[in-house]
Amino acid sequence: MNDNPPPPALLHLWQDLALNPALWAHRTLPWFAEGEVIPCLADRFGRQQSMTAGTWAAWQAMEKQAAADGIRLEVISAYRSWRAQAEIWQRKRQQGLKDDEILRFSAPPGLSEHHSGRALDLAAGEHEVLTGAFARSPAYRWLRHHAHRFGFVESYPSGNPAGFQPEPWHWCWHP
Repeated sequence: MNDNPPPPALLHLWQDLALNPALWAHRTLPWFAEGEVIPCLADRFGRQQSMTAGTWAAWQAMEKQAAADGIRLEVISAYRSWRAQAEIWQRKRQQGLKDDEILRFSAPPGLSEHHSGRALDLAAGEHEVLTGAFARSPAYRWLRHHAHRFGFVESYPSGNPAGFQPEPWHWCWHP
């Protein structure tokens, strides 16, 4: 998270996408620098995921404890560059969504915690990934009670100040 003005590279990316920062000015959405990340694991789809070294260590400790408690957690998404977030934004536009609709559930490039390399989208077992169903899982209940011990916080609960729809699967490590 950064309270400084966004850097020129990010402003140019917004300009290239014709994104107007006024769209999110009323929300609590700081910009995030791209973190120094290391490749860590492959997700259930075989995609390489990266995160900061500190996040990786905290994740390993949390995953180990969850497993000891009978909970299997999986990383579905971790680090994402500004450019990758821009591609996601463009795909949603191509699906016919307008920017204000996309902003209900997806951050503009530069404003996603994933850029920091500390945010993880998690899944567990047979539950469909990246849906509200995760909130009804034993894994979510476990995270709500234990994730803070490892430095992880649920970023977007119901009524979050960023204005996103609840994302029970999204957890960010705060050292």
